[in-house]
Amino acid sequence: MKISALRLFNVKRFAGRGVAIEGIEGGVNVLCAANEFGKSTSFEALHALFFQPHSSGSGDVRILRPYSGGSPLVEADIVTGAGRFRITKQYFAGRSAQVTDLATGRLVAQADEAENFIAGLVKGGTAGPAGLLWVRQGVTGIERRSKSEEEDEREVRRTLLESVQGEVEAVTGGRRMTEILSATQQALSELVTATGRPKAGGRYASAIEDRDRLIGDEQKLSGEVTVLREALDQRASATKRLAELDSAGDRQERRKAVEAAQAAFDAAKSQSEKLKAAEAEFKLALDRRDVAEKELLTFRAAMEKARELRQKRLAAEDRHRKAEDKRREVNEAIAKATTDVEAAEAREKEARDLLTRLDAALRAREAFERLAQLKDQLASAEATRQALEQGEAELSLLKLPSSAIDELQDLDVEIARLHAVEEAARPSISVDYQPDAFGPVTMDGNPLSDGKERTYDGQARLSIPGIGTMTLRSNRPSRSDDRLEKAQARRRTLLSSMGVDDLAAARKRQVQAQRMDAGLGELRGRLSQLAPQGLPRLRENVAAQSAVDAGALELKADPAQVRTSLAEAEERLTAVRLVRREMESLHGNASDAFIAAEKESAALNAEWTQVDSILGPEEERAAREQQLVKVRDDRERSRADAEVHAERLRATAIALDSAEAVLKRARSVEEAAEKEINRLRETIAGLNAGICARADEAVEEKWRETTDALSTATARVAAFAKEVTILQRLASALEAARSQARELYLKPVMTELTPLLGLLFDDVSITFDEKSLLPHAIRRSGQEEDVDRLSGGMREQLSVLTRLAFARLLARDGRPAPVILDDALVYSDDDRIEKMFDALHRQSRDQQIIVFSCRQRAFQRLGGNILQMTDWQP
Repeated sequence: MKISALRLFNVKRFAGRGVAIEGIEGGVNVLCAANEFGKSTSFEALHALFFQPHSSGSGDVRILRPYSGGSPLVEADIVTGAGRFRITKQYFAGRSAQVTDLATGRLVAQADEAENFIAGLVKGGTAGPAGLLWVRQGVTGIERRSKSEEEDEREVRRTLLESVQGEVEAVTGGRRMTEILSATQQALSELVTATGRPKAGGRYASAIEDRDRLIGDEQKLSGEVTVLREALDQRASATKRLAELDSAGDRQERRKAVEAAQAAFDAAKSQSEKLKAAEAEFKLALDRRDVAEKELLTFRAAMEKARELRQKRLAAEDRHRKAEDKRREVNEAIAKATTDVEAAEAREKEARDLLTRLDAALRAREAFERLAQLKDQLASAEATRQALEQGEAELSLLKLPSSAIDELQDLDVEIARLHAVEEAARPSISVDYQPDAFGPVTMDGNPLSDGKERTYDGQARLSIPGIGTMTLRSNRPSRSDDRLEKAQARRRTLLSSMGVDDLAAARKRQVQAQRMDAGLGELRGRLSQLAPQGLPRLRENVAAQSAVDAGALELKADPAQVRTSLAEAEERLTAVRLVRREMESLHGNASDAFIAAEKESAALNAEWTQVDSILGPEEERAAREQQLVKVRDDRERSRADAEVHAERLRATAIALDSAEAVLKRARSVEEAAEKEINRLRETIAGLNAGICARADEAVEEKWRETTDALSTATARVAAFAKEVTILQRLASALEAARSQARELYLKPVMTELTPLLGLLFDDVSITFDEKSLLPHAIRRSGQEEDVDRLSGGMREQLSVLTRLAFARLLARDGRPAPVILDDALVYSDDDRIEKMFDALHRQSRDQQIIVFSCRQRAFQRLGGNILQMTDWQP
């Protein structure tokens, strides 16, 4: 199961509003934000959605309710092997639970059926896998908690280990071992106390009391038995045979034979297991040898690739240098043309500005002639303000979009190119006249000039004086495309939308707009100078003045001459812009060549970087190759040693079937003797019955009954004693075997945990507690330390790593569950937390991990899929 989105409405601090966390992916997902942002609220809402029924009113549900009341709504999108589903729950008023198939929009389940659907996902509630992997803020899982919580989580870990470790089930660490040990301890507690004494009121103690009472009765009646000797002799004979069979020596001999056969069978079975382990080691050594061989071949291939790339890079550098030189030449030409354009633009602007100033001087002169000092100033200010407003209105009409002008320029260039292409393809004719020619040749009534070419379309009719008429036909097919017409139509549309006749007019309007904008700036400055305190204050000053003096402004330049200079500057500007446009066309080819050279160099450099990263420094490559050869040879020797070891075990293996046959025969001998003993006891019982039937006195009958009862009681006591001994030995043996098999029992989690520990710690090993199945102690630098004595940072790191290991075991067992950490790394330093980030990414290859944290700066280096909270309305 993977979670793809979470949404909540009216939950805790989000009273009356909703938030959503979308785009949750596989791998590492991070929601990092400040305190009181809603991270723990999201965790608690998600926890309630999966573990609290919609009809519940427990404390875990009530805590979701805001202070203002209302009905919390929680919704999550999940992805399972069966498809994509949306789970929705609402608590308190309008309580409901729904599961919707996102692919079809179909309502899959609701109410109790929806709860059953969710229970199938989490498999066990808070005591299931998800309850084990979802870490609340401030909880590591290693600290001391209530006995019931620790027992629940221990049971989850034990069940998980038993389900994923099949070999342990067959040896001493699985569910069968637990069941046998539990049954053994229960049976033993029914017979004896913890100190080994018979338990008062138990069956064993009752059997001992019965035996002691019957011993006293038998001793009292034995002196009175004097009759029925023949029957007694027969009984004695049977008893003798019974004694022979039931003697301690014979029993011990038969028992030893069974035990010897059992030992031989166990040895054969153990040797078979060793052979399997040796074959596994041989396969591992073979795989390691193959990996070393592959690394060596890769390194040598990289060496060869480096030699090839070195030659290619030299050639590419030469081509790159030539392309760069060519581009530099074109850039210099463009720069010169640009300088000429800028100079022409400056001269054109200078002439235009001069003309503007002259016009302004004429207007000012007229104003100065009409107005006296302050009146003139007021009139100038008002005129300036009016000119400013009018100029701004005209500027808004005069402005043209720069993109439209650029498009028009591109269209003019394209039309000129198409005209040139068409003109180049048209037939032409020219005439060179002799000095004594009769007269000019005419084409379609127009005379042809001497030596000048003229083109024509379709056909042309030449009139040659003194000769006649000549008809020329080109027979050229008409153009198949209409690109020129389309370009001209687009140009007409663009010119019409801009309100100009051609590009020059558009450029001119653009320059006029720029000039007008600059002039408006001057007007604004002038208005602020004329009326720094505003026009009302200026009018007051005018009214306060009784007299003004007038003066005239002399003109220092001829306006007609300035206009002529402006026209010449514009012509010069047009000419230099054409030169720059020609240079820009050459710049495209040079740039393409340069880009191709750059691309080739970048590709070769990328290949060189990849090869160089494989090979390492130049001076270390020979040593590196020797090291790879040495590693391959060492692993080859290890493979050969493992193969020899496996062959040696295979040659000395004991036949398991033969040992099993011997064991079966020894057991059959023991069983046959037991059957005969039982038969003899039945015979003796029959004789006793006959004696009792023929006895005249009840005392012998009572004596025989007492004897039989005593024998039965004694056997029962012996059986109980034997049973107690066997149960004690069995319990001790099972405990010892389970302790010895601890490493094998915990092998799955240690296999997942060892590489994670290697990311954080050097030379650190962990010991797990057999009962709690949690880290109990660590060993580093030869010293063993209890987990309780470690720092808070290291305890939380061990907790997270252990949960990641159990998460991988769940995935291997076909029960993947997301790992959710709510501020689970609060005590880790900068170095350790980055290594923890590496561990999270290592485990996220096939595992979903969701991290909530308030440490924004530290967790910025975690990477992964960054989650955001957005507003949501259900």
